Amino acid sequence: MPDHGVARAGRTAEVVREEALVQLEERARRELAMLAYPKREWVPPRRTASGEPILDVLIVGGGQGGMATAFALRRERVENVLVVDAAPAGQEGPWRRFARMKTLRTPKHVLGPELGVPSLSVQAWFEAQHGEGAFENFAFIDREEWAEYLVWLRRVLDLPVRNDTRVGAIRWDAANQCFLVPITTGPGPLGTADVVYARKVVLATGIEGSGQWYVPELVRDALPKSRWAHTCERIDFDALKGKRVAVLGAGASAFDNAAVALEHGAARVDLFFRRPDLVRVNVYRWAEFTGFLRHHADLPDAEKWRFVKRFWEAGQLPPRTTFERAAGHPDFHLHPGSPWTSVEERDDELVVTTPKGESRHDYVICGTGFRTDLATRPELRSVETHVARWADRFEPPEGDAVDELLRHPYLGSAFELTERSSGEAPWLRGLFCFSFGGLLSCGLGGASISGMKYGVDRLVAGITRQLYLEDADVHFAALDAYDVPDLDPIARED
Repeated sequence: MPDHGVARAGRTAEVVREEALVQLEERARRELAMLAYPKREWVPPRRTASGEPILDVLIVGGGQGGMATAFALRRERVENVLVVDAAPAGQEGPWRRFARMKTLRTPKHVLGPELGVPSLSVQAWFEAQHGEGAFENFAFIDREEWAEYLVWLRRVLDLPVRNDTRVGAIRWDAANQCFLVPITTGPGPLGTADVVYARKVVLATGIEGSGQWYVPELVRDALPKSRWAHTCERIDFDALKGKRVAVLGAGASAFDNAAVALEHGAARVDLFFRRPDLVRVNVYRWAEFTGFLRHHADLPDAEKWRFVKRFWEAGQLPPRTTFERAAGHPDFHLHPGSPWTSVEERDDELVVTTPKGESRHDYVICGTGFRTDLATRPELRSVETHVARWADRFEPPEGDAVDELLRHPYLGSAFELTERSSGEAPWLRGLFCFSFGGLLSCGLGGASISGMKYGVDRLVAGITRQLYLEDADVHFAALDAYDVPDLDPIARED
């Protein structure tokens, strides 16, 4: 890969890269200043009856979606914002915690968190370090480099993020007309408890943000935890050296974890899945065009269901490089048409039974994704009984029901939650589900890089709309009192 960071004029490659990044940051700040119309903050400040400040927006989740939302709000001059994330700084999102792919699945040209500012794009960041044109030499950006890019972007934008902070059960505070959000900052039970108040709350909680990672009961109930893990967990792959590993699932993460186990010396990896063959067509690539990405949320419910059900039926596949990374190992074995009917610990071995017979292993990795279920979300524990699901609003055609999809929250056009029964919780519109749970209602805008360009815009427009309409009387009073002259008095002749 070309790199203009070779030592020259007595400077090291590292110094050259740092200088290039400094120049890029200066250019980005200039571009932001040029795009700063209108400049005036406009949301009237609020306090509780006891004098506590009320945030305009609290964003739960400081990964790429939460960070882009905070950036977009700032560009709309909504400044009274706080982002909280449970992970330490630099560990937000999956990239440095449990993602095990070598490169992102999303093509490198997809835009998102830079919000249309060229100097903040991943291409500009990459070429500042590796030279103009270097971005053209690969199809998918390295996962670690994407994580580093997000760290750089957050630093340049100076976003208000509080790390190591967990959110408890959100409640509506009717007296103060805002949400009361308990937070804990710091490790485990030693953390410091606090409460923040916010008019609007964005749940930018990632791919599992509307439910939880899913482990089949036949694994969870039958085996001790020491013998299995989900792909979302930290796994001691060194301990799998010389072991026989069974992987359940055929998505990208299942293949990633199979490959990492083999790269760490696993004696054998067997990957099992239900379908008679691997999915070979990625329908999500079809979705990467303006019409779908911007306007899925504008379709009637029946059309939304038709499109997303087609995605659901098609399934997902591992990218070619991911498949080849695993399949290139001679000790990798694929088992199509092999759903697990049971698994048990027998004579210190794990015995997996499928319709094709029994196999023996030492460890199980579940690449079984997540399950949408708002009732499992700790931050929604106090409000989720009021939240409408698709099952409450839509009846699929006969034979077309999909329980997983019907559990999705039924969102408004700006990712806002809606009430299950009219009039019982109208304040729910101030809670925004900017996670994968928004797929059916709003398309790919929530947890996907592919849809971020349009999803963030839709989300933030919904937030600013609510803030303005709720304060219409305050704004009119300011208009009515406005008396700043543009012209000096004109002297008149008698």
